[in-house]
Amino acid sequence: MTLTMRFARALLTGGLVVSAPALAAESADLAKLKAHIASVQTMTANFVQTDSRGRSAAGTLQLKRPGKVRFQYGSGDLLLVADGRRLHFLDYQVGQKSSWPLDKTPLGPLLSGSPDFEGKAQILPNSDSRILIARAKNTSYGQLTLAFLRSPSAPGGLQMYGWTAVDPQGHRTTVKLSNVRYNVAVPDSAFTFAEPKKH
Repeated sequence: MTLTMRFARALLTGGLVVSAPALAAESADLAKLKAHIASVQTMTANFVQTDSRGRSAAGTLQLKRPGKVRFQYGSGDLLLVADGRRLHFLDYQVGQKSSWPLDKTPLGPLLSGSPDFEGKAQILPNSDSRILIARAKNTSYGQLTLAFLRSPSAPGGLQMYGWTAVDPQGHRTTVKLSNVRYNVAVPDSAFTFAEPKKH
């Protein structure tokens, strides 16, 4: 079984049976997750996003903590950007913009300047010790399950691999990252955008 298949299977893990040793391991892994996020001030990556119907879209990701992220889709018609306070989804093809308070979305804890996952996330068990899976608690805007590869050379010993987001309607979107670079120069201008023109 390839690592990609193990990753996909781990993300789909459902129920939890938690014993005392598992609770201790979860606490250690939550501390590792917090250390990773606290040590990553910026990040860039390429991504491939796959929706619940199997349709894929690719693009680039830029992240700057606290509170800023930009998903630029290859077509240029779609943009998802957090400007520090709100998360905006822009569809230039149809001329629409939707916005949500960033701290109410599943991305909030991930982009926080002082990440605290105690009570906000749980570590999910999986059969591959090379992978750490963390699930953010449900919010009214959906749920986020993050996957990391354990890597001593990465910040906090974790390399972000991807995530699965489930929106309030139950639609699942999986994102896989490649060419991940940490703590590189990312300009604040990356988190600005043009308003879509209504058609």
